[in-house]
Amino acid sequence: MFKAKVSVTLRPSILDPKGKAAHHALENLGLTNIERVRIGKFIEIDVQATNEEEARSIVELACSKLLANEVMEDFHIMFEF
Repeated sequence: MFKAKVSVTLRPSILDPKGKAAHHALENLGLTNIERVRIGKFIEIDVQATNEEEARSIVELACSKLLANEVMEDFHIMFEF
């Protein structure tokens, strides 16, 4: 069993209205040293596979087909052992 941790973020060229709203709210709270906020998704996936390479392949397929919109988002996969 492998545990994958996936972070999905908007590509830098894509506007992030949630991040912009959060940044504005933080400034209103007096946190003026924060220059930029981007908001994404964090996903944990338990995968049955014989090795890490197979597990990575399965998680990449899940991200490409459903979990991330590859036109607008990037994803990064890390495994916890």
